[in-house]
Amino acid sequence: MIKFFRKIRQNLLIENKLSKYLLYAIGEIILVVIGILIALQINNNNETAKIRAKELHYLKNVKADLTLTIQELEQFINTRNSQIKSANNVIEHYNGKPISNLNSFNSDVINVYTWTRFFQINNTFQELTYSGNLAIISNDSIKNGLLNLEALYKKIKYLEDHFRYDAEVNLYNPSYDILDINPMGENYLYKITNGELGSQAELDKSRFEEMLLHIRQKNGFAFAVIEFSKMNIQLISMKNLASNLVKTIDNELNY
Repeated sequence: MIKFFRKIRQNLLIENKLSKYLLYAIGEIILVVIGILIALQINNNNETAKIRAKELHYLKNVKADLTLTIQELEQFINTRNSQIKSANNVIEHYNGKPISNLNSFNSDVINVYTWTRFFQINNTFQELTYSGNLAIISNDSIKNGLLNLEALYKKIKYLEDHFRYDAEVNLYNPSYDILDINPMGENYLYKITNGELGSQAELDKSRFEEMLLHIRQKNGFAFAVIEFSKMNIQLISMKNLASNLVKTIDNELNY
């Protein structure tokens, strides 16, 4: 092809057709430039396609993480609701309701005492952040949603730390001098595992009655209701945000 164009130029010079030669040379330059631009555009399109494929890969993984996080949130919200109910049951006995069923009372107490923390699944977000690839997410709604989710998670961790301190001071420490935790734990495990763990340990009603005389522990159960309710508000907000993010990601993946 190059030899073909060169021969045309040589013939024009031999025939002394300078003006045509110049026009032809300019035209040839324009064709070369167009060819270069087309090649660059193809290369840019290929790079854009690679980046988009990488973005979609990340979005699929983010969606998988969010789906697991939503499941964890639902389970954790149910756990907190159960603990709120148990704390209210115990408070009724502080307010004068007689203990008629030691096993049920024990289960309510241990349920509130059981400390669990919520942990989100955000491996892909961490990878995006630490690798500097967060900018690869082109949809600002998704990107901002992930950042808002992380901020809300940190708020929940703060509330957990705050309540953990209150629980140590008002629930755990007072009980160490009054209650015999070993039979309580054995009895509780036996009940929640249908006899696979623990044992039908005998419970001492007098110790429970002594516990009900301490206003500090009553305040601990009252704080449990307040703190767990506050946590659930944040957990529900996080679940709603995560669910909306999944819908937005689905729209992006199907675009």
